[in-house]
This record gives sequence, structure tokens and C-alpha cells, in this order.
Amino acid sequence: MKKAFLLHVMIVSIVLQTIGAQAMAADRFREIGSQAYIYGFPMVLMEITRRVSTNVETTQHGGAPMDQFCHVRAFPDHTFTNVVRPNADTLYSTLWFDVSKEPLILSIADTGGRYFMLPILDMWTDVVAVPGSRTTGTGTQTFAIVGPEWQGKIPDKIEPLRCPTSVGWIIGRTQTNGKADYPNVHKMQNGYTVTPLSRWGKPKTAPPKGTVNASWDTKTPPHMQVLNMKAGDFFGLFAELLKNNPPHEVDWNMVQLLRQIGIVPGESFDISKLSAEKQKSLELAVNDAKKLLTKGNEEPDAGGWAFSREFVGNYGTSYMQRAHIALIGLGANIPEDAVYPMTKVDSDGNPYSGKNRYVLHFEKDALPPVQGFWSLTMYNEKMFFVDNPINRYAIGDRDSLKFNKDGSLDIYIQHASPGKDKEANWLPAPAEKFDLTMRLYWPNQGVLTGAWNPPSVKRVD
Repeated sequence: MKKAFLLHVMIVSIVLQTIGAQAMAADRFREIGSQAYIYGFPMVLMEITRRVSTNVETTQHGGAPMDQFCHVRAFPDHTFTNVVRPNADTLYSTLWFDVSKEPLILSIADTGGRYFMLPILDMWTDVVAVPGSRTTGTGTQTFAIVGPEWQGKIPDKIEPLRCPTSVGWIIGRTQTNGKADYPNVHKMQNGYTVTPLSRWGKPKTAPPKGTVNASWDTKTPPHMQVLNMKAGDFFGLFAELLKNNPPHEVDWNMVQLLRQIGIVPGESFDISKLSAEKQKSLELAVNDAKKLLTKGNEEPDAGGWAFSREFVGNYGTSYMQRAHIALIGLGANIPEDAVYPMTKVDSDGNPYSGKNRYVLHFEKDALPPVQGFWSLTMYNEKMFFVDNPINRYAIGDRDSLKFNKDGSLDIYIQHASPGKDKEANWLPAPAEKFDLTMRLYWPNQGVLTGAWNPPSVKRVD
């Protein structure tokens, strides 16, 4: 009897240990899946953004075929949804490139001292190089964008810029001082050109037509397309992208974790080959990761501003930071070129609402310290521009602002006009919730070190 009892206890113990081990294994699989989603999110979002931006035969407003510049000739408005948090400070010159077969020669004409930058991003959203006013000046320049595996000779006096991924994105920005300045900026934009290495030095020819893929969704904003993906679709696309856009060398640890859930760089991924339990774990993992991403990882300081002064543009192994920035501002610059203080709450810690009126007050000696320029932009809950009667989406130092007698500055943030005498300083808000982003181009050291911070936005009773 005693032996039978002991045997029963042993069997129960083994069963419980097995169940416990299986539960731990499932939890670990889910945890790794969540980390993998956060790791892969920026590149998947880049790919969907690329598809939306290049799914055209010829260059047009908002899009161009691969390896062709799309020079945006006017500020985007409230109907623009290709990229979250667009700016109304500079005219964009964007280009999606593929240098898997040969380098692409990037030519930049003299901008006559005008501020510009042409950040080159790899598919992980890391900034590879930033030709522009701060780094290389405003004179004539020529570079060769080279892929990770390419070996060959670059023409003399052309500096090679090696991109860690075969596909990448140039998000050029040229200072634009209002709509009246458009013609001047257009001349600068026309001076940004690219030429395949095999065509360099030869007569110019008409660019080839792009290929249109009718199955690609070009209507739904890219970030929403990615957030709506099931685990199988997300990780399947991620695995395909890894084939031509390998992980960075510092990602070795993450690559080992990817292998534990069946994702091997260079190989396809099919979720149907996993057990039903593991498939469910991956779906749960995706939901876990989405909650973390949408929650964000930046807490505002006492002034209500969330301010990233480092690990933006170049992220190293800060995978959560990279994914979060991709979600809220794909294509962000490195801090030395631009920083983006963001605020969702007023000085009392309450969320912004168009039902209230607010004022952002700068003392005379506390205006944003920048060598470029600064602005404050309004966004709705979906991170896009707000439709308003004066078509103003941002306000800043290049506008005809009215300063107070003591040299201080007040910006009025509200839904209805503050009155004709104050409209020069009015940033229109929606009737519902909103948030604000400040852009500081070429910030001084005080901004980067924290010696200067934006003042709190105060509610006006």
C-alpha cells in the first residue's frame, strides 16, 4: 500500500513538473516573440512605407519609383497620411534606393548657404550619414551610396557611403520660409540628383518607369497596416526582409533569440510549421508588444515635455526606443541635426483638449537656442496635421510673430481664433484631443545637454 502511494506521489510530481516546464517554455516562447516583434517593427514599417511611397510608374506628388527623387513642392496638409508626424518647416526630397546591384551616385548642387540636410537611413531606421549644412557645408558635393556586399572602384573625388542594408531611404529636408519661398526651394531641390554608377559620366536618359503592384495597400497609413498584421504575416515579411537587409553586427544576441522561435536570417518563415500552441503564443506576443509600443517609453519631465537627447537616429541595441520612434516619427534625425520635444499634457499634467485654451510663453532670453531654426507643430490623435481655417500646421521663428513689449513671446494654442490682434501667434487646435511637437534644427549644445528645456504649456482659464 505504501509503495503504491509513493509511486502515485512520484507520478503526480513528474506530471506537475512536466506541466510546469511546458508552461515555462510557452511563456519563454511568448516573451521572445514579443522581443522579436519590437526588434523587427522598424524594418517592417519601413518596407510598408516604401511600398506606399514607390508604388507608381512615374514621379508624382508624394511618391516616386525606386532610385528616383520625389521632390515635394509644397507643405503636406491634413490629408497627408503616408508618414506620421510630417513637418511644415522644410520641403521634403525623398528617395528610396536599392544598391544591391550597384552603387548610386548622389549629387548635391550648391545651395547658396541655405540650410539643408539629406539623411541616409538603412532599413533598420538607423541614420548612416547626413550630408548637409552642419556636416559638409552648402557647396557642391558628390557621394556614392554603396551596398553592404558591393566591391569595386568608385570614381575619383567621390566619397563612398556604405549602407549596412541594400535598401534604404533618403529623407531630404530644405529650409522653407513659408509658401512665398517655394520657388527658391524648388531650385535647391532640383540640385539633388542620383545616378546609377553604370550611367555616371554618360548622357542623361529618361528614368525608367516604376512597377505598380495592385495588391499593395496604398490607402491605409503604413503604421496602421503594420499594427493590423497577424503574427504570421508580420514575421513572414520580416524574415523575407532579413534576406537582403541583414542584422547589424551588434544584434548577435537578438539573432540567437530569433532562432529560438524559428526565424533564421536568410531563410523564409512559415508560422503554419509551428505547433498550434506556439502559433497562439506568437499571436499573444504580438499583442503584448503592441501594448508596449503604443504606451511609449518616454515619460515627460515636470514641464510636460518628453525629450530624447540621445539614442535617436542611431539606436545601437536600444530596440524599444528604435521601435517607438519608428511608430511616432519614422525617419527621425540624430539629435545633433534635430531634436523633437513632444508634449501630450499641460503644466498641470492634464491631456490637451480643443475645449480649452493654452499659451506657450518664452521669456526674452529663453527662446530655443538653435543654429538652424525652430517650430511648434500641432497633431491630432492619429499623429497627422489638423484641418483649420488659416491652413497653419506649425508656427516658429520664420513666421511673422508678434513679440511682447518686454521681448518675450506668447504662442496661443486653441481651437477658435484668439482674435485678429493675436492670430499671428495662433497655432490652431482641433476640437478634440491633440499633442504638440517642437522641432529644433541644428540645436546648440545647451539643448543637447539639458541646460535648456522648453517651457510648460499652460492652460488659460
